[in-house]
Amino acid sequence: MLALAATGLVLPLQGYAQGKAGAEKKLYCWSENGQRKCADTLPPEAMAAAREEISVRSGMRTGEVQRALTDDERAAQAEEEARRKTEALAAETRRRTDQAMLTSFQTEEELRRVFAERINLVDNSINTARYNVTSLREGLVSLLRTAGERELSGKPVPDKLAGDIRVRHAQLLYHTALQASFERQRAELDVEIEQIMQRYRELKASDAPGARLAADLPPAPKQ
Repeated sequence: MLALAATGLVLPLQGYAQGKAGAEKKLYCWSENGQRKCADTLPPEAMAAAREEISVRSGMRTGEVQRALTDDERAAQAEEEARRKTEALAAETRRRTDQAMLTSFQTEEELRRVFAERINLVDNSINTARYNVTSLREGLVSLLRTAGERELSGKPVPDKLAGDIRVRHAQLLYHTALQASFERQRAELDVEIEQIMQRYRELKASDAPGARLAADLPPAPKQ
């Protein structure tokens, strides 16, 4: 029993020793100040450098480690990865949107009705802004006329009248800018609708039975 026990202890120890002896030693080679350096251990100053790992026994290269990235390079890499993910997400979103258009709308008229509410909302905003601009301009002209008549008659312009003129002028500028913004949105909406309608036509054409059949056919043999 003791002999067997001793044998059971010796075998793992032999395996451990053989594993240690069989561990292949390496040389690490890197460039420092334009000179190639090699060592069997990697000094701390070379940890971030690009290097090769070479077998001491065979002299063959067994591995390669790229240099560590700088902070700017890591930031650029992260930015590039974020850009790729964003583009992939946009492509997937467009694919789903295209599929939704095909399955939800049978005709262009059905699709156009989706935009009717947005068009009406923007048109109503434009009409309201135009009315406000006209009303404010007429009110400002009336106030300016009153102030001018007082000055021509040698009377001072009351502080309240001067304050009303300033307030009305500021309101006119604000609503004029608001009107221009609504009109710009309306023009952009027309462009957006036309682009979507064009995309819908392309999808419908590619989804037609003839187009699907042509896409499934093998390419014609070359003459």
